[in-house]
Amino acid sequence: MAAALLIPASALAQDDETLTKQVELEEAPEAKGESYFDYPGMDELPEGEFGEAVRSGMEAFVNTLQHPEAKRHVGNGQNCANCHLGGGMAANSSPMWGAWGIYPKYRGKNDHVNTMDERIRGCFTYSMNAGASEAGGPPKPDSQLLKDMQSFMFWSARGAPLGENLPGRGYRSVEKPEDGYSISRGKSIYEAQCAVCHSGDGSGKFTADGKQIFPPLWGEKAYNWGAGMHRINTAAGFIKYNMPLGKANPVKKHAALSDQEAWDVSAYMNSHERPQDPRWEGDKASTAEKWHDHACLYNQEVRGHTLGEGTQ
Repeated sequence: MAAALLIPASALAQDDETLTKQVELEEAPEAKGESYFDYPGMDELPEGEFGEAVRSGMEAFVNTLQHPEAKRHVGNGQNCANCHLGGGMAANSSPMWGAWGIYPKYRGKNDHVNTMDERIRGCFTYSMNAGASEAGGPPKPDSQLLKDMQSFMFWSARGAPLGENLPGRGYRSVEKPEDGYSISRGKSIYEAQCAVCHSGDGSGKFTADGKQIFPPLWGEKAYNWGAGMHRINTAAGFIKYNMPLGKANPVKKHAALSDQEAWDVSAYMNSHERPQDPRWEGDKASTAEKWHDHACLYNQEVRGHTLGEGTQ
């Protein structure tokens, strides 16, 4: 349900403390049987100006790279819907109907009440690498783009209870295997299960006019080192019940890969360079100490290279 590092992007993230901190939310409870929130269907889209806002927000979410305003804030090759399958509606794939009702939310890690507005801005900063975009950063607070995207989220959660951690809200967690993870095993899994869509070099696939078919997983067009998906455990949770596309089913909790395979391929995917963390502290060691105290490979040596240089 994360381009080359630009100095202005680093300055932006450092100056705006609402975008620098990240924290993992508690896991969603299990659904009773196969029961998840019954979100509205496409035939229930509203009319009028609000309906126009919902449609614009949905388009910005699903086809971020093509949306006339949203694309200005994308500095890589990602769409929001890459990490939120089913157009942001699929249970256990971080659906928008599950996220909407828990914000505004106090987060002790950055010691203030977070709004959905700033959470979306954070996603642009990290997952969309907004610092390298045409606009040079995420959408401005309370901008029309953010109003439209929030209109879409609000509509998707119509009738959902507020303030509740709904079943299917985020990704299902996958416990770290007893033997840890293996990048080399992950490479074999990637080549057999993932490369057909995401390319052998992780660069994804695009049409001739630049429309995304499958997203990049590493390199300059991938999510940056500050995105939540660079965490091995987060990516493993996403991969286990969402990938390979068409073989796994997040709603039915059907997995095509084992826990071990999900961790292994997540580690392999995140053992490659990607755009620099916008919270860059001046060197990899200090950046890792302050921002990467979790399951990731930032500032770790892999294949003779210490990760964290960023892409150029």
